[in-house]
Amino acid sequence: MKDSRNFTIIAKGSNMPRKFEITNNIRKLRFFANEMTQQELAEKAEVSRQTIIAIEAGKYSPSLELAFKIALAFGVPIGEVFSSEAGDE
Repeated sequence: MKDSRNFTIIAKGSNMPRKFEITNNIRKLRFFANEMTQQELAEKAEVSRQTIIAIEAGKYSPSLELAFKIALAFGVPIGEVFSSEAGDE
């Protein structure tokens, strides 16, 4: 299951905004990590369980530092946790 959140970015030198859909694989990674709970992930990433819930649901985008902490908790590259696709608005 992938969750997503949309962002509008205006590229340098361009007047045309582009939408970036940020998706994550946190739920799937938790399942494959011996069904790690949201609380266990939160403790490894040093955040609250509510923060993990919001990120997993695509309602909140983590800081770059937190994104790396989450990837480290799973022992995978950040690109296996988070990805994005750019499209025209």
